[in-house]
Amino acid sequence: MSLEQLQAFLAHVQANPALRQQVVDAITADEVSRLAQELGYAVSGSDILRFSGRTAAGVTVTRIDHPGEYPGRYY
Repeated sequence: MSLEQLQAFLAHVQANPALRQQVVDAITADEVSRLAQELGYAVSGSDILRFSGRTAAGVTVTRIDHPGEYPGRYY
């Protein structure tokens, strides 16, 4: 994991309200990592999960466990 890349992405999230909302709306860490990658940050979903419980640039990463394997699968 490039801790610098993740910290830079989190700083970007903190500074951009629209991006912050996209991150909040994302269901999985992989969705958040795709947002980061689209902006040029080399961040994976696993990187984000490993950072859970920590704070950088005023953003705290919190893992949320969703019931079931795939959210929405059983509807």
